[in-house]
Amino acid sequence: MGTTPPPKPFNLAIIGGGISGLTLAIALHARNIPTTVYESAASFGEIGAGVGFQPNFVRTMALIAPGIKEGFLRCSDNGESEPPKWFDVRIGDTRNADSGGFVREKDGRGIRLGDAIFTIPARPGPGGGVHRAHFLDELIRLLPGGIAQFRKRLVGVTEGGGGDAVLHFADGTTARHTAVIGCDGIKSRTREIVLGRDEARPLFSGKYAYRAILPMQKALEFLDDREATTPQMYCGYKRHVLTFPIANGTIFNRRTFVCLVAFSSRAEWTDPEWVVKTSREDMLADYADWTEKVKSIMANVKNPDIWALYNHAPARTFYQTRPRVCLLGDAAHASTPHQGSGAGMCIEDCYVLGELLGEISGADELEKAFRAYDAVRRPRALKLVETSRQAGMLWELEGPEGDDLDAFEKNAVTRMAWIWDHEIEQDLERARELLRA
Repeated sequence: MGTTPPPKPFNLAIIGGGISGLTLAIALHARNIPTTVYESAASFGEIGAGVGFQPNFVRTMALIAPGIKEGFLRCSDNGESEPPKWFDVRIGDTRNADSGGFVREKDGRGIRLGDAIFTIPARPGPGGGVHRAHFLDELIRLLPGGIAQFRKRLVGVTEGGGGDAVLHFADGTTARHTAVIGCDGIKSRTREIVLGRDEARPLFSGKYAYRAILPMQKALEFLDDREATTPQMYCGYKRHVLTFPIANGTIFNRRTFVCLVAFSSRAEWTDPEWVVKTSREDMLADYADWTEKVKSIMANVKNPDIWALYNHAPARTFYQTRPRVCLLGDAAHASTPHQGSGAGMCIEDCYVLGELLGEISGADELEKAFRAYDAVRRPRALKLVETSRQAGMLWELEGPEGDDLDAFEKNAVTRMAWIWDHEIEQDLERARELLRA
């Protein structure tokens, strides 16, 4: 019978108790690294509703800890189509149609407004949408009791000698750790500490979104079965609408809700709040030129919110050494959601950093681990930020392709390959080589 390895001779603080913070905590706990999670809220929680993970990201969950993938499968819709698809793409803007209601001719036939003009293929394997809160509950079950402290809003980090970090919280308390991992999201305080306030500031992307969850039974009143139970994208000028099924968090009852995300554009965002209440009338006005089906979706949203979409400028580094602070997930590379891979990139971060920290034997090697993580993860994560911005323009017919739907399809069906076909184990091996060097 094997013995449990002794704890590592260093201890880490994770700032932020969302999906990335808890996933990293699970990875570190599995590798016997003493860890404390500091969360500013009174309990764990996630902002937003549906979030999707493609099969490559679900496989990475299992590499971190099998229980993460198992938890994801318990609360996901777990729907696999044959052949696998990401979205059916449709034109929802009536201004894109000719006088006969046609938007495109393909393979000798005319395609009407609202019909699928093409499908973006996905990859085989488990994946799909989950409710963020349900997935977070699954992660919480994998953590030992007492690992988290709540109502701890970080205000600063100072050096405590030997590169250690002294954390200062808004309630006047402090805590000392060997290093800090910032998982505190797009408005990250740890990012400000590493990069400075000006460089860390999020940038408005020019897009905003209405988000809602509709009961499947209600959605089926105005969507056919295929549209309601599989992901759909309706495109148009400076706007696009996504609908996709998510589960209710039980293994027995799949696809019980349809998640709606309706995107629109504006030049600037002046409200200090990023999430603001709006009216159904204002939301419908944004889509006045769209099909009756899309407007029916909007008309059934109660108490709509507008979410301003921000992203980060490219970070020159993901870490500092005195005191030791390393950035992960949205704190390092927050992106717009237009390629559906922001959360997946956080999972990849957790895998690579968790494995590197599990291989070192002391605090003196933390800098090497952070440097290897930065070298491998930063180029890929920053590429996602930029290509997601470009995708938002593509879906809204304002990229180089404009409303040339042949060029639009060619771009759309190939642009995700670098994200989905990536071999994360090769990233880890390259990072290990850098660590050993």
